[in-house]
Amino acid sequence: MATLAAAAPHGFLSPTGVEIAFLLVGLVTLGAAIVTVTTKQLVHAALWLVVALGGLAVEYLLLTAEFIAWVQVLIYVGSVVVLLLFGLMLTRAPIGRSPDADSGNRWVALAVALAAATALVWVVADAFRTQWIDLDDAPQGTTDVTGAILFRNWVLPFEALSVLLLAALVGAIVLSRKAKDDPDGKPPKGRTAQKERTR
Repeated sequence: MATLAAAAPHGFLSPTGVEIAFLLVGLVTLGAAIVTVTTKQLVHAALWLVVALGGLAVEYLLLTAEFIAWVQVLIYVGSVVVLLLFGLMLTRAPIGRSPDADSGNRWVALAVALAAATALVWVVADAFRTQWIDLDDAPQGTTDVTGAILFRNWVLPFEALSVLLLAALVGAIVLSRKAKDDPDGKPPKGRTAQKERTR
């Protein structure tokens, strides 16, 4: 009887340590994402985004997808967030609390976010309902399998993302030059404008 109980697969009432860690890290990541979109301090939003993206990297590690986890850290945490911070500096965005960061459409945005999340969960659950991971094949998170899938099936979105990041960087440079070369003689927004008021 004890042998049969030990051989029986565990269920929701007997989670493993990895599943508990996955749930806890997921809750921390969700909390960081909520703070990212609700805070009025732009720099704090970028830093909380680092926590959310780092939490996703830990989730990938718990799913034994080491390559995806390191790509998450190197590209998203190490590049995208740095690009956002450079954009904030180049556009001379205010460092402190920014009342302009709230457009007053929180409930509409919340409804759209919930609808999008529901649709995404439903589509993913419906698409992968009958699919199972074959543990005898090569792990799905290895460089070989991931590279083959990425450069065979997802080349176009991968290149489109790089163009999007380049466009964001160019846009930040253009906005910073417009603020610097303002023909009306108005002081630029941000910390420089605050310094002008205190003088």
